[in-house]
Amino acid sequence: MSQRSAPRHEAPEASDDIREQAMRLAARLEPRINQLARLVIERQRAKVPGYDRLPGDMQDLEIASTARQAIRSILRCTQSLADPEAEVFRERAAQRAAEGVPLVGLLRSYHVGAEALTDALCDAARPGEEAALLWLVRHQCRTVNVMVEQVTEAYLMEMADQQGSGRELAAALVRGDAPQEVAARCGLPLEPGYLVLSVRAPVPLEPVAARRLLHQVLGRLAPATEGRELSLPDDQGGHILLPLGTPHADLVRHLSTGLSRPMIAGAALAATPGDVPAAAEQARRIAAVARTPGVHRLQDVLLDYHLAGSKDSAAELAALLDPLDRHVGLIETVAAFLDCDLDRRRTAQVLKVHPNTVDNRLARIAQLTGLYPHTTRGVQIFGAALTLRRLAEETGFVPG
Repeated sequence: MSQRSAPRHEAPEASDDIREQAMRLAARLEPRINQLARLVIERQRAKVPGYDRLPGDMQDLEIASTARQAIRSILRCTQSLADPEAEVFRERAAQRAAEGVPLVGLLRSYHVGAEALTDALCDAARPGEEAALLWLVRHQCRTVNVMVEQVTEAYLMEMADQQGSGRELAAALVRGDAPQEVAARCGLPLEPGYLVLSVRAPVPLEPVAARRLLHQVLGRLAPATEGRELSLPDDQGGHILLPLGTPHADLVRHLSTGLSRPMIAGAALAATPGDVPAAAEQARRIAAVARTPGVHRLQDVLLDYHLAGSKDSAAELAALLDPLDRHVGLIETVAAFLDCDLDRRRTAQVLKVHPNTVDNRLARIAQLTGLYPHTTRGVQIFGAALTLRRLAEETGFVPG
């Protein structure tokens, strides 16, 4: 901070008479602390986003108790009395951080409370106490500033502890290094399973920019995860572990906007904590082969993933043809269609059916698999799947 002198805006030293008036004014509010605390809670519900949705016991017990203590602290400070309960605000801030209450909302609640107390002081002031009221309000502002500084520090310290513990647990899960022991030591729950994301930019970034991107993705996912996400940054972005039931549609919706740069995320499921290392590696490889920004699952990049040498995709690629086995002629039709270079008339001649029958079968194939055999992507994937099936039939090769 600059050491140059600056204009001072502190309240001028009050005369003994003004101090005496201010003390009497503050003392008149002490019997009304409970009433004022209820007023503060009502205003916080109306003015602090999300406070009306907090649990009832939190609002009516903990926040109300904190409001009473804050009002009492301010009134005592204006009377130059020590406040032995100041530490409670730090404890409450750490608790709110652990519960996921946003810092901006927590700080706003203090300012809303200060506004309510200022209104009460103005209502209680008597004619001739104007100077005392001004001095008292300015003294209150300084007291609230000190409270806010303490609350912010305690909140951020708790968040840093949480992030450190969460990162340690994420690392243990991704590496398969005794996550149950780490979770117990850190006091964090283990999910039954995880949806693992690997996040990167379409082009390589500097490590700071890559971690910033990961942080933005975490911020966008916060509404869908309720604070249950874990993250493990690296120089390309990093991994994010979400509760297993997180819908894919939610990921797409939350990550489609609001980021400062394009993002590619590979997504893989870990049915149990022990499956996380394999899912993390699969998610990383999906992100590596994905060509366009967005959230990609294995089926979205199946051919690229498989051709990159991934044995764990062979079974799923071969299984693409399974729905066709239940319908006569569909496997033969797609194979003949590819062999005839996508010529429907030649395909019909080979199969000894009408060209319209070929069209109907191709439409049914697309309906069952979600892939159109006459597109470039369809040709590639159906060709690879048919090759894997032929290998299995001819040589006994088992995919995966």
